[in-house]
Amino acid sequence: MTFAESRTDTVPVQLPNGAIVKVEVSKTGREDVSFDPKQFQPVADAIEGVVQMIATPIQKVRPKKATVKFGMELAIESGQLTAIIVKGSGKANLEITLEWEAPPKLES
Repeated sequence: MTFAESRTDTVPVQLPNGAIVKVEVSKTGREDVSFDPKQFQPVADAIEGVVQMIATPIQKVRPKKATVKFGMELAIESGQLTAIIVKGSGKANLEITLEWEAPPKLES
């Protein structure tokens, strides 16, 4: 099967524990697509890498609480499942919220 334009399709994805799930993925350009189970590990590695890159600077500023939101789309590139960071709400790919509390004042 070939695809000449951008579209989505559902493909089987094998998780590290061997379970198979169906995942909707983006397909762009003209490519031959097979529906054999794709490995999820490349996506898990991408998520881990993004989290590590974000966590390191957050740990340096030591907020009491941190929230990070990012959108991720799955696509097929060269027959492999690939993670793509996508635009979420607003105009940013990442939305980061950091919170600090002032230390309690000591009473004299």
